[in-house]
Amino acid sequence: MDNIRAGLANPRVAPKEPLGYSDAVKTILVPIDFSGITDAVVTEASTLARAVGARVYLFAVVQPPAVLNEYAAIMENIAEINAAGEKNAIRQLAKFEAKLAAEAVTSESSHAVGSPIPLIVSQAEKCEADYIVMGSHGHTALYDLLVGSTTHGVLMRAKCPIVIVPATKEPIPLKSKGSK
Repeated sequence: MDNIRAGLANPRVAPKEPLGYSDAVKTILVPIDFSGITDAVVTEASTLARAVGARVYLFAVVQPPAVLNEYAAIMENIAEINAAGEKNAIRQLAKFEAKLAAEAVTSESSHAVGSPIPLIVSQAEKCEADYIVMGSHGHTALYDLLVGSTTHGVLMRAKCPIVIVPATKEPIPLKSKGSK
């Protein structure tokens, strides 16, 4: 941190070490849902972690099924459904931890059951995340209006910067004034 301050105070004097985020970034929280974008999110987090020497904290949220009174059979099986979701999360998290270890990135992981937005924001505070790296599924505005967007919810509530990995690597072309 002193290196950054010295470089900013006297920009003509080259610092002893290159300026960067390595002094400031220690923990990167990576909420994952094991969807198609998860590999890209973990890869981005790994790249960032290696660049700044940070650790990656993988975090999975198992959402309990939405239950209505008419579905009593589902209500009886909620514990089983949650247990199966947690078992899958543990297995998947171990797979991604092994991937990070192979890339020489320090990592740890945990999971929780509940609503993703408050759990992710809470976990970011608990692990003192300097950054959150998460994916965007690229749903339509109507979907986000009706169902909600976890990424948007975390973006509005988190106290640290967020890196959002887009659902697609293909850039969306901008329309010019003359195009239809």
